[in-house]
Amino acid sequence: MTSSEHTESVGSSWQPDVLGEPFEQLTLELPDDFQGPVVATLVRRRESALRRFASLFDDEAVARGWDVLYVHGWSDYFFQTELAEYWHSQGARFFALDLRKYGRSLRDHQAPGYITNLADYDEDIEAALSAMGHGHGMQSSRRLLIMGHSTGGLTVSLWADRHPERAHALVLNSPWLEFQAGAVGRRALAPLASIGARLDPRVQLPNVDLGFYSRAVSKAMDGEWEYNTDWRPARGFPAHPAWLAAVFAGHQRVAAGLSIEIPVLSMVSAKSTLSVTWSDDMLSSDSVLVVDEIAEQSLRLAPTVTVAKIAGAIHDVLLSAPPVRAYAYGQITQWARAYLR
Repeated sequence: MTSSEHTESVGSSWQPDVLGEPFEQLTLELPDDFQGPVVATLVRRRESALRRFASLFDDEAVARGWDVLYVHGWSDYFFQTELAEYWHSQGARFFALDLRKYGRSLRDHQAPGYITNLADYDEDIEAALSAMGHGHGMQSSRRLLIMGHSTGGLTVSLWADRHPERAHALVLNSPWLEFQAGAVGRRALAPLASIGARLDPRVQLPNVDLGFYSRAVSKAMDGEWEYNTDWRPARGFPAHPAWLAAVFAGHQRVAAGLSIEIPVLSMVSAKSTLSVTWSDDMLSSDSVLVVDEIAEQSLRLAPTVTVAKIAGAIHDVLLSAPPVRAYAYGQITQWARAYLR
């Protein structure tokens, strides 16, 4: 079955999305877990026939013939329509995945974001790729780019390492590749997280998120973006020992070095501002991760890694102030000219 045939075969299952036109969503049924039924949700920016035709003759469209799958971070979901429009303008078909227990996929009986192994998301990603026409055994004439933000960046990096030859390029937006206290802090806390994961995996950990990052993003505060605060709460979802242990295990794998055999672009802010009190610097720096650590760890992912430090960027580089994210999109375009063609 070809990519276009498969996309057409599932077309009747696509439903209008909460983002409105031209976005649609598809519910992906996954195996049940201890909390009951589990789903993921694939969102697509519907491709216009005019743009599809025009891209055939647009030499500036750097992603002609590509499909893009975006994966969000912790306490997050897909709402970045500007990102979808960017890839659409570059000739790509754009898809985004709300992982199990996040956003459109979160059900009342579930603990938000709860996972005990990041590799469990392989099921979500495989279901999405199958719906896109890139599943196992499918013959697609299109190439695949995976994009991940923060914890999603860690997740897709580990996925790409486990599944060589499935994707052709990887773009990371402030990927959470190392714990904020560094390798020393991670090695000290990881055994405690593992013990907690065995003894009481679902106990709620103390919330250390003071809401400063949300303040920098939300239009209701000092940012410019509107989103569903039930799906992206101001101080994040409650964290649990099992989830933290899973993240630490991912960090350990990255620290040991991955072997991703495709080009990687890793974008981070040029500066971090981690503090227990608010500072206006948080409007133009990463208030979540230590960017120098992330830049260094990015080089452990693959033989070919481009690290772009974006001055004035916040944690989600593509939610920064307009001039900053315009520069960031320019960096993606420049990288894509070199590697996507």
